[in-house]
This record gives sequence, C-alpha cells and structure tokens, in this order.
Amino acid sequence: MTTIFLSGSRSIRSLQTPVVSRLNGIVDKGFDIVVGDAAGADIRFQSLLNGWGFRAVTVFVSGHRCRNNVGDWPVQNVPVDPSLRGRAFYTVKDRRMAAIANFGFVLWDGRSPGSLNNCREVVRQGKKALVHTTRTQRFIVVKTAGDVDRLQVGAVPA
Repeated sequence: MTTIFLSGSRSIRSLQTPVVSRLNGIVDKGFDIVVGDAAGADIRFQSLLNGWGFRAVTVFVSGHRCRNNVGDWPVQNVPVDPSLRGRAFYTVKDRRMAAIANFGFVLWDGRSPGSLNNCREVVRQGKKALVHTTRTQRFIVVKTAGDVDRLQVGAVPA
C-alpha cells in the first residue's frame, strides 16, 4: 500500500483549494496517510481528513504526549531521547514518518526549517516530495538535495 507523509509549516492556518484538491486525490486512491500532531498544517490536514471521514490515517507523536489527534486515529509514539529539545525533539518523529512513507506532501511557508528538513529527509531516502509553497502558490516536485536547495532560494521550476 502507498503511504503519504503529510507535513507542513506551523504558520499555515488554512488549506488552499489546490492543496485540498490534491488531498482529495490521495483520499480517492485510498492511500495511507501519516501525519504529525503539531499546530498549523498538521492540524489543518487532520481537520480536513476527519471532516471527510477518512480513516487510513496514523498520527505520529514524539515521545508520549499527543498534542492533536482530531480524528481519534491510531497514534504511533516515537521514542525520543528526553534530553533533546525543540526542533531536534520532533525531528526524530519526522524521520520515522519519512522512512515509512513512499512520498512526501509538504506545505511550506518559505521560512519553516522543519518543513524544509522534511523535504530533505524524504529525498535523502530516495523518495520524492510534492511541495506547495504558500509564497508562490505553486506545486514543485523535489527529487534531490539540489532540488531542495533550489526550493529554498526559489529557483526550482514548476
């Protein structure tokens, strides 16, 4: 079964129509979805999927405390060294989701290092990610570390 890693910036407060359309395609194909438990894009993804009644979702959590699980889906707790703090604490979970997924789908605000790191992790594992940039309102496929670097400076072609 194909699994999609949904990821996005915490600053994202709504899902644009083209993003909703792509997610609808994922749901129509019956793909499995892994998503985090953060505010921002994660909770927006969760809310939409829950509204659609989609059940093939697993929420990944760093450590033991789940921050958001709108659809009461299964939770995958990822053990994390308790000495880790901030971004490093959540990166462990993100790496696990990238390893499980076949593809990434990332909403990026043009600033979030976490979303950009998720793109890097997906392509480091030899997979592709579809990135929607809120800055340009474009979808960009990233396949290599070079693509991610160009994404960061806005030079990746559509």
